[in-house]
Amino acid sequence: MARVIHVFRQPDRFVAGTVGQPGDRTFYLQASESARTISVTLEKQQMAVLAERIGSLLEEVHRRFGADLPDETPEDRVDADPLRVPVEEEFRVGTMGLGWDSETRAVVIELLAVTEGEVDESVVLDDTEEGPDAVRVFLTPAEARAFAERADRVINAGRKPCPLCGEPLDPNGHVCPRQNGYRRTDEDETD
Repeated sequence: MARVIHVFRQPDRFVAGTVGQPGDRTFYLQASESARTISVTLEKQQMAVLAERIGSLLEEVHRRFGADLPDETPEDRVDADPLRVPVEEEFRVGTMGLGWDSETRAVVIELLAVTEGEVDESVVLDDTEEGPDAVRVFLTPAEARAFAERADRVINAGRKPCPLCGEPLDPNGHVCPRQNGYRRTDEDETD
């Protein structure tokens, strides 16, 4: 079966978002250009790594090429709108690729579908006919920074971490391993 690559050279929008309540969220990346919208699911950790690596890539591009890149994202550039509905998963992300296109001065993000076996690195950011389906997005440095900023906000909008162990706090309670499962009650406070 032929590989399908969805390419967004000048996306109207490329954003991170979620569906569901904290503790039970599904994480999405969504690219839109004209009337076409593609949504892919990924793990929270994958989203965090992508946001972090975009920052690192932009720093490296600035260092190596002296490119004039934004250090921070202006607040008005960060897209705060919800994901476009209906949110229909094209595929689940397995492998991600990140690069810099010096001709177009764009950050290139490629998201590859999960596959049964190992992904040959030669298919990442390449137009080969074999390999997993992919979404490829080209972003200006400012758009890439804005994407990373929103991704960080989406990640941090979940459950608050326990101050002792860092695990997410559930609304129904939390058994902290740092307290050996001991949970304070109102009776403990009156002693």
